[in-house]
Amino acid sequence: MLDSALKKQVQSLLAGLEANYVLDVTSPPQHESREVLLELLNDLAAASDKISCRAREGQSFGFALLKNEEATGITFRGVPNGHEFSSLLLAILNSDDKGKNIPDETISNRIKALKGNIRLTTYVSLTCTNCPDVVQSLNLMALLNKNISHEMVDGAIFQDETEALHIQAVPSVFADGKLLHIGKASLGELLEKLENHYGTDASGINRPPVKKYDVIVVGAGPSGSSAAIYSARKGLKVAILAERVGGQVKETVGIENLISVPHTTGEQLAADLKTHVLNYAIDLLEHRRVEKVELEGTEKIVSTASGETFAAPALIIATGASWRRLNVPGEAEYTGRGVAFCPHCDGPFYKGKHVAVIGGGNSGIEAAIDLAGICSKVTVLEFLDELKADSVLQEKARQQSNIEIFTSSQTLEVAGNGEKVIGIRVRNRQTEEERLIALDGIFVQIGLTANSSAFKELVSINRIGEIEIDTHCRTNQPGIYAAGDVSTVPYKQIIISMGEGAKAALSAFEDRMRGIIG
Repeated sequence: MLDSALKKQVQSLLAGLEANYVLDVTSPPQHESREVLLELLNDLAAASDKISCRAREGQSFGFALLKNEEATGITFRGVPNGHEFSSLLLAILNSDDKGKNIPDETISNRIKALKGNIRLTTYVSLTCTNCPDVVQSLNLMALLNKNISHEMVDGAIFQDETEALHIQAVPSVFADGKLLHIGKASLGELLEKLENHYGTDASGINRPPVKKYDVIVVGAGPSGSSAAIYSARKGLKVAILAERVGGQVKETVGIENLISVPHTTGEQLAADLKTHVLNYAIDLLEHRRVEKVELEGTEKIVSTASGETFAAPALIIATGASWRRLNVPGEAEYTGRGVAFCPHCDGPFYKGKHVAVIGGGNSGIEAAIDLAGICSKVTVLEFLDELKADSVLQEKARQQSNIEIFTSSQTLEVAGNGEKVIGIRVRNRQTEEERLIALDGIFVQIGLTANSSAFKELVSINRIGEIEIDTHCRTNQPGIYAAGDVSTVPYKQIIISMGEGAKAALSAFEDRMRGIIG
């Protein structure tokens, strides 16, 4: 199951384990995935004398992670290979108080303050690149709060459950049997949802005093990481406030245009960014969502959803962008029930079915090509009169017999039957003719929208939500800078965002030297 190279990596990762762990398997004797699961877990157990695997017959299929023969609250129903193998490894490391993803004291205290007994279940696909973040975050919560349990369920093995629950997108998180969340999320976002759903014991949370810095960077994608590194190299005291390191980059499967790096992945680039940031004396504060920024003289006072307050004379906004929505009737209602945004994550749910891809840019045509290998038919709908994708992608799409392309097509409505999507209503912008296309799923790929809402009362923003900057990344507010996809800089590319982050940091330092900011 594990090749020799991976076995060596696993042995190295687990070499420092202190407690004893049992992978406690239960399975019907004739279950089709039993042998595959046991092979995987036995290979893992062979990598450390602190891990053992034991199997017994039972009605359910899966395994629990035990630490010194006591339940950790973490279980896996399925075979955690593919992207979820890292979730299993981290579950063991985190149980041993190891791993770079363990949250700081402020976030840990919020998790411990959640009220009630909480039973969480996450349905995943092993091809999903967003699922591990959610699984790992909820596993951490189970380890930090003994009143929380979390179970990962492979939707491909338990198809009867996913169909009964009308699951058409992953990850899908259920809290005590009720749907809590669908799609990508950071630990901070999930924690906020749990706090709103279950409540929290505020008496157990100590509000820290205002923390002061020379520069505060909001966002930890390519631009935010670059800004923080350049600021730290000037000898300044720097903090990064971010929901997750990497930002939108983490959702990119392959990256081949980062000059000098012929090929990498979004996941790997995000990890490299974090490693580089931590080489400097930078306070990297993850799982933070900025709620508001206020001005007190030359100081920028930043407040987060965690109840923390930070202050600095220089603020660099590098919050990036997120997927743009159609904003038509039915979209919100059927998100996760036929409306999806990630073909890599949710494509397998539509095997042999008819889907639409909304958007004819590179991301839309790439999605259509990927889905054509899974789905019976893919209908591409582009609002403009011609596709915007690179010609090489257009040519490849037109060679697929099961892809049809319609331009000048305006989406009017997502149609459903109360449980799932059944079609999409579109208008031909040239003829004004309207029609309902019967289908099973819709993948929205219409670009990105700037994450600027927390700053709209503070700096000038254009009509599409981008923060307006000059050629030096300065906004209209002295001491506040913006960089990357959240700004008006043209061409939203990783390499450009990195340069813009550096430029914003150098502009802030120049303003500091000139006495424009404190």
